[in-house]
Amino acid sequence: MTSELCDLSATEQLDALRSRAVSARELLGVHLERIEQTNPDVNAIVTLVPEQAMAAAAAADDLAAAGGSLGPLHGLPVAHKDTHSTAGIRTTFGSRIHARNVPDTDDLIIARMKAAGVITIGKTNTPEFAAGSHTFNEIFGVTRNPYDLTRSAGGSSGGAAAALACGMHPIADGSDMGGSLRNPAAWCNVVGFRPSPGRVPTFPAALPWGTLGVQGPMARTVADAALLLSVIAGPDRRSPLSLQDPGSDFAVPLDRDLTGLRVAWSPDLGGAVPVDTEITDVLTEQVGVFEDLGCTVEEACPDFTGAEEVFRTLRAWQFEAMLGEAQAAHPDLFKSSLAWNIDEGRRLTGPDIGRAERLHAGLFHRVREFFEQYDVLLLPVTQVSPFPVEQEYPTEIAGVPQTTYLDWMRSVYFVSTTGAPALSVPAGFTPAGLPVGLQFVGRHRDDLGVLQVGHAFEQATNVWRVRPTL
Repeated sequence: MTSELCDLSATEQLDALRSRAVSARELLGVHLERIEQTNPDVNAIVTLVPEQAMAAAAAADDLAAAGGSLGPLHGLPVAHKDTHSTAGIRTTFGSRIHARNVPDTDDLIIARMKAAGVITIGKTNTPEFAAGSHTFNEIFGVTRNPYDLTRSAGGSSGGAAAALACGMHPIADGSDMGGSLRNPAAWCNVVGFRPSPGRVPTFPAALPWGTLGVQGPMARTVADAALLLSVIAGPDRRSPLSLQDPGSDFAVPLDRDLTGLRVAWSPDLGGAVPVDTEITDVLTEQVGVFEDLGCTVEEACPDFTGAEEVFRTLRAWQFEAMLGEAQAAHPDLFKSSLAWNIDEGRRLTGPDIGRAERLHAGLFHRVREFFEQYDVLLLPVTQVSPFPVEQEYPTEIAGVPQTTYLDWMRSVYFVSTTGAPALSVPAGFTPAGLPVGLQFVGRHRDDLGVLQVGHAFEQATNVWRVRPTL
């Protein structure tokens, strides 16, 4: 079979499977070949289970031949993020503490994908405990950007994004607290969607009431991301924040007339963050696409006052709650930036957390009121283009120092604090040929609306079709 199959969208691959133009085993075979060709350079997939995958593909083909009921993702090969537990397959969380961990059960997101028919081929790389937006760890090393192997692929779902860009798999699961679905998507010219908290229920979860971190889909197109969302979304009684809307709400065409849509655009989050001009130059040019689509566009932004303190406080509190005991027991097995973040959590007081929650409430209501005037907000995903893989994070942006591993991610983690759905869509390239993403932010729980607007932009620009040449 031809390797060009790997570059088709997930929807196109599914059409080929359903028409019997290709079998699940054949589709898996060409993806395994693509992995063999490209993964040594990129290091996106860090655990591979080809024999197990081929057995699952054979079972899928037998089911199809017998006229069995096929799931909506029947036969698609997928590698899962290495922070999502997979039964019988090593799950390390990017940490030496779990280097030999083989779970007995699947996380809910994995169980739902398998029930929909995906063929699990392995695990994708992530930074240690998914902390930071540069994918490296001491077990597997660094994941490189497919568009420039000397540059970062982003993170923490960096392995998933790089594998998508290279055609190693057509869809991917990821997670996002401070931009981990959106940042790597922007840097790898793919799509990453941070759904509303509760849209994709998480189980098991150490802190099931938290809204800062979510799980969600990645893909090469918005329609493919929506397709995966239709499988992983939907209620589950074990998740207290689980929304009751069925996942099938997203298994619909995304085409929508945008005439009259009220679009707000801010190149720097209302002056709240520095952004390199090579990013804003690309995005400012693309904003005109929305006027061509019949939208009204104004430069406007909600007031993000307090977002910094909210994110830093709640993140540090959650990191200490989840990882504090392990870090105290194995201090030599934690990278310094993560240890610092956990220590920040230890220093918090009750009043610190109380103040953060009051700020959180005020932020929510200001954003809610903003979306009474606008239908969607456009922002940069990243404030810089991919930096050299030898760095852990950029130390300055547009001349402004960045003193911690978190500082440079404000363009995405400010949005995380609002609870709003947010989408990263390919939007162009810097003069050096590095991808740039445009961030779509919608009103409270308007996940479908955000996907529709992102889809319209994608269809008008087709930037996603520019694949890396490795």
